[in-house]
Amino acid sequence: MKIGLCGTMSVGKTTLVNALKDVPEFKDYVTRTERSKELMAMGIPLNMDSTLKGQTVFLAERASELMLDNIITDRTVIDVIAFSQASKSMDWPDKEAFYAYAIRLISQYDYIFYVSPEGVEIEDNGVRETDANYREEIDIIIRHILSQQKHRIKNYGILEGPTEQRIEQLKFQLGL
Repeated sequence: MKIGLCGTMSVGKTTLVNALKDVPEFKDYVTRTERSKELMAMGIPLNMDSTLKGQTVFLAERASELMLDNIITDRTVIDVIAFSQASKSMDWPDKEAFYAYAIRLISQYDYIFYVSPEGVEIEDNGVRETDANYREEIDIIIRHILSQQKHRIKNYGILEGPTEQRIEQLKFQLGL
């Protein structure tokens, strides 16, 4: 099963994936978490400065995850699309072409869970953008993509609250 978590930055997606490693029901799953620090060190622009080449690298990572069985990842192609759409460095023709290509991968996920930012403060990890307006912009774009692409999403759920509550919600929605 391919399970992707999507949501704006600093909502606890990575924390949740790391916590799921210790949940018996997910012992046979491969987990993938963000590599933003590594990619930034390689000179790949992130956040508002992301470029077509940079977003293509992020998309390639998501596509490679979709080639695995039993994976849980803290990013989906939806996140990559949202960051490309909010980029200040990409022009509209590139954003539109990127969207049209990347959106085709959504149907490859067995489950996509939107992780709500409600009640979660922005944490500065030295890499992510901490601007609250930008965080909200990404969230709005993600929710818009989800609403427009429901027919491509096999199974969709929403996760809210603290990590323990999200784990229980996820297990319930997966029928575990």
